[in-house]
Amino acid sequence: MGKKYRVGCKGLDESGKGKVIFNNKPFAVPYFLPGEKGEIELVFQAKETTARLISLDETSRSADRVETGCGTYEACGGCQLLHMRYEAQLAWKQKLVEELFPEEKQQGVIAPVIAMEQPWNYRHKVYCSFANGKKKELLAGIYEENSHRIVKIENCRIQHPLANEIIAAITAIMKKKGIPAYNEDRNQGVLRHVYIRVGEKTGQVMVVLVTGTREFKEKNLFVEELRRRFPQITTIIHNINSVKTSMVLGKKETVLYGPGTIEDELCGLRFEISSQSFYQINPVQTEKLYETAVEFAGLTGKETVLDAYCGIGTISMVTAKKAKEVIGVELNETACMDARKNAKKNNCQNVRFVAADAGNYMAALAKEKGAQKPEVVFMDPPRSGSDARFLQSMVQMAPKKIVYISCNPVTQKMDIDVLKKKGYRVEKMQAVDCFCHTHHVETVVLLSRKAD
Repeated sequence: MGKKYRVGCKGLDESGKGKVIFNNKPFAVPYFLPGEKGEIELVFQAKETTARLISLDETSRSADRVETGCGTYEACGGCQLLHMRYEAQLAWKQKLVEELFPEEKQQGVIAPVIAMEQPWNYRHKVYCSFANGKKKELLAGIYEENSHRIVKIENCRIQHPLANEIIAAITAIMKKKGIPAYNEDRNQGVLRHVYIRVGEKTGQVMVVLVTGTREFKEKNLFVEELRRRFPQITTIIHNINSVKTSMVLGKKETVLYGPGTIEDELCGLRFEISSQSFYQINPVQTEKLYETAVEFAGLTGKETVLDAYCGIGTISMVTAKKAKEVIGVELNETACMDARKNAKKNNCQNVRFVAADAGNYMAALAKEKGAQKPEVVFMDPPRSGSDARFLQSMVQMAPKKIVYISCNPVTQKMDIDVLKKKGYRVEKMQAVDCFCHTHHVETVVLLSRKAD
């Protein structure tokens, strides 16, 4: 047990936790809202001291505080802002972006965040992990934040309802048939995870059963039971992940039923999605995100566009409708192959995909004499942002416009500061709430060369 203190919340940090100053030291307190007062407990550990909210002074309760409707909210950690009124979440995300980009705020180029009309059950990509409890009882849910302990989840409010139902059915089958969860320490047991993907427009459903070993005697049972209970399931896959890792999927898999992929529609285009494909979790808001990005680019149909980190080609093909030519560059060869299939499926004849490191590709293109240099670059890097080599390569290629999409405005800010020093300026900026009730937010930024 740690020591308890009465404190007040001064605001929220970039992860949505309450900011507290105690003995001239800052602490982050989950589920604490600005202006509230309460009792916190400081837990002293070897590397850091953490804080948690013990009780709230009801007289100071924020008007933005709401009931979560979730019995495992604080234990789960998957949502950080479920206790906060949705309109207040949007206001905080807007403020977060504006504080990261004060110069752009002063210039008036940051538009109001785009909200989601129905901010519930939006996750069309869902994971569930399994474990055996101390009393050998089956545990099904997600890992507690910063731990390997499973929090039992029965009906997540942000996950697709069908995914919740499928997880409940798989759990029931395991209990009824006495099928144990996989134990990675002992390399024993059967199911380790289940991964579900639901197509928003098509209704197609993929279920991936992840085991810790190749042996899966119960696979026919699961296929039969799942197909009987959920006829809308269009494909079932057995994935093998025997490595001690936080990654859900392994590299080896076998299709047990159906084509092994599902399809979905986005911005009027149809995409084939495999278990390993990167595809946004919130298709409703993703359409708004991509439409904003294409609008920012101001394409006239005469431009050559380069789409870095293109994945399975979603942005490339959405952009191709208004560009002369689009070059998608993706390091992952499997994703690049999927992108080519999707281009053919959508009859996108002005798109080509290159399996290469985007930074290396741009550096080589910048040096190539007589080569057609892209006038516009779209980039949508991982949460960690881009790197110095990539940014330097892009600056050498000198596109007239850069459309930077990011799920982490903190690392995006770092990259944009580099680009601004290299002669680019921010023209427009738009936040889109793709991850409702969490501290995450997507942002689209248009940059152009100052000389233009």
